[in-house]
Amino acid sequence: MSTSIPNSLSDDLGDPLTRNRTWRVLQILMQSVSFFWLRFRARGIERLPKTGGALLIINHQSFLDPLLVGLPLRRPVSFLARDSLFRVPVVGWILRNTYVMPINREAASTAALRESIRRMQAGFLVGIFPEGTRSADGRVGEFKPGFLSLVRRTGLPVCPVGVAGAYEAMPRGATIARPGKVRVVYGEPIPAEIFADRSRDDALQQLVRDAVVACQQEAAQWRAGA
Repeated sequence: MSTSIPNSLSDDLGDPLTRNRTWRVLQILMQSVSFFWLRFRARGIERLPKTGGALLIINHQSFLDPLLVGLPLRRPVSFLARDSLFRVPVVGWILRNTYVMPINREAASTAALRESIRRMQAGFLVGIFPEGTRSADGRVGEFKPGFLSLVRRTGLPVCPVGVAGAYEAMPRGATIARPGKVRVVYGEPIPAEIFADRSRDDALQQLVRDAVVACQQEAAQWRAGA
């Protein structure tokens, strides 16, 4: 089993509308665990584009977030992970086979940016957490503006996603997930055309954050009521 770090996905990206066999097997197993352990539910999946690339913008509550956001979808979602994880036996193999992209956190990774653009242009969904780190209290933090470049360079829509309950299930410092109740809400896509005006970066950044906050609040209300 190779433990080298990939520069990118292979030239054959596969089908952007269907997960590979490895992911499908893992998905079945993880859905069963998350359903009972986390009482996980999601809604708004029908709002995501049926075809074509898009950028999923997600609030960041815990290490569980990438798994939870991608779990109920048929389409694969590409997330970023520390490149050092790709060297870990078994873990590295799983990452390579579940569409994860490596990023070097010690340096600005233009390679990760290029690979994200490449996948979106090839019709894949890419997910990012513009807060840059996990929330310290479960609330949505301020967004970093880097995602605006991805939207403008691809001309593809932004899909806000809100996570609630993952912070309680696995906050900072926790090594395993506690039993809990987690909800994910997928919002209406925001067309790429809205982001064309570079003079409005602050307003556009806030617009996307507001959309994610609305999804997160809907997820929190759903979690509290069911």
